[in-house]
Amino acid sequence: MTRVAAVDCGTNSIRLLICDIHGGDITEITRTMEIVRLGQGVDATGELDPAAIERTRVALERYVDIMEFEQVKAVRMVATSATRDASNREDFFRMTGSLLGRITPGARAEVISGDEEARLSFNGAIADLPADQGPFCVIDLGGGSTEFIVGTADGEILGTHSAQMGCVRLTERILRADPPTETEVEIARDYVAERLSDVVKIVPIAQTKTFVGVAGTFTTLSALAQGLEKYDPAEIHSSVLRFDALRVLIQQMVEQSADTRALNPVIHPGRADVLGGGSIVVEGIIDMALAETSADSFVISEKDILDGIVAGLAAQL
Repeated sequence: MTRVAAVDCGTNSIRLLICDIHGGDITEITRTMEIVRLGQGVDATGELDPAAIERTRVALERYVDIMEFEQVKAVRMVATSATRDASNREDFFRMTGSLLGRITPGARAEVISGDEEARLSFNGAIADLPADQGPFCVIDLGGGSTEFIVGTADGEILGTHSAQMGCVRLTERILRADPPTETEVEIARDYVAERLSDVVKIVPIAQTKTFVGVAGTFTTLSALAQGLEKYDPAEIHSSVLRFDALRVLIQQMVEQSADTRALNPVIHPGRADVLGGGSIVVEGIIDMALAETSADSFVISEKDILDGIVAGLAAQL
């Protein structure tokens, strides 16, 4: 048996998954998340804010402490949209190397392409879904970008695309009022629609039978739609959100202020200010799905890129 860890650092959050690998079996030990907003301001400045790097360092050091306590033998960390866009990203990578080296000498965060990010998310997200629900379109809605990947249950990838739209990017670039003005919302919807027009050209969306939503915007919307009193991954995983009902919830999220959203216990305080932006992205995806397919809902998955990374580590053992 070997204990491994996966870390995913995106624009908004940093997440950890520790699993035991025994033969072909993978057993989850720990899964946790912190909002660090590494990508704060990157869209405007082109650089990672030193304060954001420090927030991420503090969180990653806690994760490494957990890995040492759990006797992790191998770790892989990936960094996505925020670091791809930053001119000073080497400062970030040196920091990750100094910490991850405590687990595996030479380890440091890797910048992965949007396509690889999508493939890892796909492998994780469909793991628990029946094969007859495919082909699947897995949608990983992050802070700076949103990955789309269409594939089959046996792992054949039919198309991938990383769209430069996410909950943080949309909020910082367009939705500056709180709550946003009608004009800002209209501009944001147009921005999303333009990027989704590229998705349809690049990815075979029309072949999709089941849309699978992963990451914080989707999982939080599921918790809200179910009326949960606290965030419960077991209730959220494999839940189904119908498009028509989801539109009503999306409208509420867009119209609310960040302070009002933060009052709901299922909304992480670090996500409250960007959930409106993420909801506008989901709304655009609904429009795209209805135009291109006969689907009428999302399946929500708590499994994602972290599970894909762990599966890759297991394959190397």
